[in-house]
Formats: sequence, C-alpha cells, structure tokens
Amino acid sequence: MRIPFGTLSVTQKSKDLIREILDSNRLTNGRYVREFEKRFAEIVGVKEAVALSSGTDADALALAVLYDFGAERGDQIIIPALSFVATGNAVLQAGFEPVFVDIDRKTLNIDPEKIEEVITDRTRAIMPVHLIGKPADMDRINEIAKWHNLYVIEDAAEAHGAVYKGRNVGTLGDMAAYSLYVAHIVSTVEGGIVVTDREDFAEVLRSLKSHGRACKCKVCVLNTNSGYCSKRFQYGDNRDIRFVFERIGYSAKMNELEAAIGLGNIDIYYEIHSKRRDNLKYMMDKFREFAPYLISIEEEPDEVIGPHAFPIILQEDVGFSRNEFVDFLEKHHIDTRNLFLSMPTQCPGFEFLGYKLGEFPNAEYIGNNGLHVGVHQELGREHIDYIIKTIEDFYQTTHDIKSHYACR
Repeated sequence: MRIPFGTLSVTQKSKDLIREILDSNRLTNGRYVREFEKRFAEIVGVKEAVALSSGTDADALALAVLYDFGAERGDQIIIPALSFVATGNAVLQAGFEPVFVDIDRKTLNIDPEKIEEVITDRTRAIMPVHLIGKPADMDRINEIAKWHNLYVIEDAAEAHGAVYKGRNVGTLGDMAAYSLYVAHIVSTVEGGIVVTDREDFAEVLRSLKSHGRACKCKVCVLNTNSGYCSKRFQYGDNRDIRFVFERIGYSAKMNELEAAIGLGNIDIYYEIHSKRRDNLKYMMDKFREFAPYLISIEEEPDEVIGPHAFPIILQEDVGFSRNEFVDFLEKHHIDTRNLFLSMPTQCPGFEFLGYKLGEFPNAEYIGNNGLHVGVHQELGREHIDYIIKTIEDFYQTTHDIKSHYACR
C-alpha cells in the first residue's frame, strides 16, 4: 500500500474545458478565470476574489495593496515564526520587513499574547497563518489590530473550509490569501487567490497582478471577448489605459487552463471537503493512543479545522529522532513532509535579518520535531488504519511499547 501526501482531482469537466480553451486559442487570463474567482468567492462567503499565479503571490500582492492605503516600503508586517517559507518570502518580496512572533505549540499558530511586544510605529499589519488548516485566535488578533490601527491579512493557504466561531476562515480579516497548489482542496495545479469584502482592495489587486496597470475592471471586455473598451483612452491623447502603470506591480496572472482545473475542483468541493474531514477526524481519534509520546493538534468545539493534512509532533524524551521515524514511514510507503521551520532561525535565507537560534523556542521545536502526512480525498479508513498500524510497528521495533503504556 502506498500513501501519497497529496493528490489532485482533475474532473471530466476540467478536461472538456481544457480542450475547449485550447481550441479557442485564448489561453491567458480571461472569462474562465473570472468564473473561477466568482465561484471561489461564493464558497468563502466574500464579495471579491482575485486569482493569481501562486499562493506566495497571493500573500505578496495582498500586502502590496497596503501601499495604496498609507504603507511605505520598509514598514513592518508581523507574522508567525513557524510557517512554510512562502509567508516570510512574500513579506520581503512585497518590500516590507517581517517581524516574527513565536507560536503556541498546542495550536501551531502565532501566540497572540506575544504580538503587542513587537508592535512599533512602523507596524502596518498582522498576517496570522492558519497552519495545517487550524484557525488562529482571530478574536484576540483582531482586538490587538483594532487597538493599534493595523490591517489583518489571513494567510489561509492551507485553511480551505476552516471555520472559526461560526465564520469561515477568509472572512475574518481585511483580506485572506489562499494557495491553490496541487495538495490543496481547491487546486489549479499552481495558483493562488486573494479574497476580500472591500472593492477598493480588489481593484488594486487587479492592477498589481498585471504590472500595476490602470486596467482594474472586475470583468475586462478586452480579455474575455475582445470587445470594445470605452475606457481605453480616458487618460487623454496618446495614452492607452493598457499602458498606464499607476503603481509598481507584478506579473502574477492565472491562466485559463489553470482556471479550468479549479472550476472542476469547485464542482466537487463539498465532496472533497467531506471526504478529507472524515479522514482527518478518524485520524485524530485513532492517533490519541500514541500520546504523550506523539501528539497532534486538537479541534476545539468552536472551530472546524480545514482538512489539509495531519500534523505529528514528537515530544521530549521520546527516545528516537524524527529522521528515524520518517525513514521507517517512508520505507513502509507512507509519504511525509517536515512540519516547516522557524523561518528567522532555521532558514539560512533569513540570516541577514539578524535573529539568533533560541529566540523562537516553540517554532524551533516544531521545526526539529514535527512532520505531517496526508488525509486527502483518495484515502479511506483502510489507509488511515495502515498509517496507525505502521506507527505501532515502529514503536515495537524501537521500544518496548508495553513498558511505555505501563508507565502511563
């Protein structure tokens, strides 16, 4: 039995759309991207969605919007120390300084009680990450942001379908950035999307994704059907709106082929989500037998964890290393991923910022002792049972499991 970490559902509708798009010879950002944006916004429950070329671009462009609303280059953005490196990269790519805060080891998310101590007069936003689909403490984060007049941008890359106190993740801040990479519930193979209820933010996003152009209509008649644009020469003689660049921008557009994959995923979104949720809950229930030596996150009564993957954290004095554990799982055909790193102290690319190992002990602990496995829609309970049995076998080959349990 092979347990891959992730999968991609390519529906028959997607295949038919791809053929149609190829036959049309109109492959760049157009009407299918618009349709995908509309339907993704409906799932999250927001007014606006702007599709982009990656989840990293989604983070970066959401931050870059802030320049139109008073931010300056070199201002500070608060983010958790533990995340996929894209979170920190995006802050720097957008021209800001990342300011890191340690996490709560129980939730894997930013510790809100440590946020205020790093706020300065240069702080412009907090970007909490809903890591592995578990919602961050958004009430406390929003309270801090309101008190200090800061924006809140959710990094919801892995939080498709997550719910916090009755509200969908993605609706809890000023904007939210999602990844649409292959392992995610809604995927466009490569891609990302920013959602918001603010039309002015969405207009700037549409400009930013296309080099900062003045073109920022929600539906572009030129891109969707080669129609007539009444706004084309509104800037005066010899000025074409398509070549008026109002701000420093990016080249970060989604194309029609990617949108076709995404539209197929949206058609079966609730089916995918339900299957993953069933796998996640079953895994969480079964996995408790390994406590206190191996633990995972828990779902609180007022939240729904987005079923992205299943994290596993080795506890102190467990008696074996993560590498030994991962090697055993891989030899038994269970695909794993490390549970990210403390970006400021365990990723060499961030050394220039001057942080020192030991400043973020909780993030660093997870960086050394965390991993995650898949719970995706192509797995069933027999696969979860196999994962559990394999972990039990690992215990038996490396420890006297009976003595472990006897000590409880």
